[in-house]
Amino acid sequence: MFFSIDGGDGVGKTTQVGLLVQWLRGRGYDVAACRDPGSSRLGEAVRDLVLNRHDLAIDRLAEMLLYMAARAQLTGELIRPALDAGRVVVSDRYLLANVVYQGYAGGLDVDTLWEVGRIATGGLLPDLTIVLDLPAEVAAGRIERELDRMEQQGDAFHARVRQGFLVEAARQPDRIAVVDASQPVDRVQAAIRQAAESVLRAGG
Repeated sequence: MFFSIDGGDGVGKTTQVGLLVQWLRGRGYDVAACRDPGSSRLGEAVRDLVLNRHDLAIDRLAEMLLYMAARAQLTGELIRPALDAGRVVVSDRYLLANVVYQGYAGGLDVDTLWEVGRIATGGLLPDLTIVLDLPAEVAAGRIERELDRMEQQGDAFHARVRQGFLVEAARQPDRIAVVDASQPVDRVQAAIRQAAESVLRAGG
């Protein structure tokens, strides 16, 4: 079973991924946790490049392809082997983030991004993506550190990010669940667990 947790910057993804992984392990599942981009030597190098190199101009198309390359490595090196071994995978972001950030917010063609993503991942998509939803201005106020390169894209950009997640969730209600991230951490986690439980039960 493959889960991803996504949403705009500042919505609490990393916290909720950790809590979901802890819960799944407590239920007896063998869990592989990862982050996208990251969780491989190539992925971490790409992550540093696209998020922390403020001195480097990166065209939106090049940016998208860098993320796709990192995801191709992550899928081949970690996610597919884990799934083949019967493990549950939980990823902090996945392909949907690319579609939203570089597509809906960045101006690239959304259908093309999905197609490039299918090539990069060999068609591997999460059984369920959970989108943590929060108004962009509220999410931005939660970030208490120096902003990375993507977080510095501006209010209008991040408003389009939020809208993109909601549009894709409406397009794919069987694969994408939206959770209100304005709730307390434990209530957000309870909603995530409920969504995950339904998929786990359906998957046997």
